[in-house]
Amino acid sequence: MIIFVHGVPDTPHLWQPLIKALGLTEADYKAPALPGFGCPRPDGFSATKDAYADWLVSQMESADEPVDIVGHDWGALLTLRAASLRPDLVRSWCVTNAVIDPDYSGHTMARRWATPLVGEMVMLGMRNKQRLLPALMQGGMPADLAKQEMPLIDKTMRQCILSLYRSAVGLRFKGKWVEDLKNLPSQGQLFWGETDPYVDLSVAERFSKTHNVPLHIEKGAGHWACAERAEQFAGLLKEHWAKV
Repeated sequence: MIIFVHGVPDTPHLWQPLIKALGLTEADYKAPALPGFGCPRPDGFSATKDAYADWLVSQMESADEPVDIVGHDWGALLTLRAASLRPDLVRSWCVTNAVIDPDYSGHTMARRWATPLVGEMVMLGMRNKQRLLPALMQGGMPADLAKQEMPLIDKTMRQCILSLYRSAVGLRFKGKWVEDLKNLPSQGQLFWGETDPYVDLSVAERFSKTHNVPLHIEKGAGHWACAERAEQFAGLLKEHWAKV
């Protein structure tokens, strides 16, 4: 079973080009929506990094077999955390354009979202759909994907984003989230859009060296390389899974 984990501000729409490129049927994979992302936020769900990590572990447990898990952006961070907590549930893992790195201090928007009042003001601006669409595309989201995601960035998602980024202090990781990376299964892979404006390539290179994980650099692609270059990513994943 393959599990695809999207990031922020995305939904499972992110994975459709890759799923098509891989030729998967619905029986082959799960691409769940993070709670509150294009779907309801369950009652009592705190929308913190630990709450989402626990949720992902539960998704992995429900597969009834070790999974091949693929994560992008926050989905990558949650993949690394869940795989660190429950390596027994993982057959292989691959993350794209985000890693848990104690030396990374977060991109500008992450720091804004993590700041009380400032984050709320940013979210007020994100209510303007006419401005939001070009802003997403300017950040590197493919146009077709941006048109699908933009209507789903509602009040629920915006509130979850604020809670999530504040729980991570704007993507500044330390403590158990960093220390437990020593438990990561060895069957890992990085796929990275070279021109990512949010997480520099050097972050991926540092993680690759520190944790001895192979790194594929997708030249000329950005933060959403997993959708931009779905055919190339599909080829890499097939090679990766064949080695397990």
